[in-house]
Amino acid sequence: MNAIVLRSAVFGLIITGLIVAWSFGGKSYGGEAGVSLPKPALDLPAGKPGVLQTAILAGGCFWCEEGIFEQLKGVSAVIAGYAGGTAETATYELYTQSNHAEAVKITYDPALISYGDLIRVLFTVGDPTTKDGQEPDYGHQYRMAVFYETDEQRKVAEAYIAQLTAAKVYHRPIEATVEDMPHGFFPAEDYHQHFVTLHPDQPYVCAVSLPKIARIRAAFAQLVKPADQTAPNK
Repeated sequence: MNAIVLRSAVFGLIITGLIVAWSFGGKSYGGEAGVSLPKPALDLPAGKPGVLQTAILAGGCFWCEEGIFEQLKGVSAVIAGYAGGTAETATYELYTQSNHAEAVKITYDPALISYGDLIRVLFTVGDPTTKDGQEPDYGHQYRMAVFYETDEQRKVAEAYIAQLTAAKVYHRPIEATVEDMPHGFFPAEDYHQHFVTLHPDQPYVCAVSLPKIARIRAAFAQLVKPADQTAPNK
């Protein structure tokens, strides 16, 4: 058994245990407890099976976000990186000097999971009413944001925020932003990629990332892959 397969098996066992704990009232980071978010009323077309699309989302630490979106059916690849800033500052040492947010680029099959569902997952695992940060990480680089690549993506994101606001899902205004990306998306350094799966015993991963993943697996049982089939895509 190679190292990645072994780590994936261990990862699956840990997540299964956390789902059980979360289901019985364990603490998890994210939005308001008990909030069940509605499906987006406006979404992108399903498209033809196998014709892949991309989505770029930010919701705090990109280790967590990458681990979360790797769980979902229809998602074939997730890359941790930087969005919102310039190429010159797209490094872990410099990204806070620009408008970058830690973000993930998600490659997905819209016949299996929709763009709106991806945003719904983002808002479920985090708190869109928090400005410039997601617990326990704070600062503009950890903001929750949808970085749209097309005008159609922008419309879906803005419509969903308007939908949640009109439904008074949250007690505070939604602070998540919908942003363009004039300089593009920049992959992060290799050591950031698939960090959660490769380092399931790292303290931050244990305390923050894995509980978030468990929350998504419990909330979206119909959308997630089996826990032992979420090894990183290469």
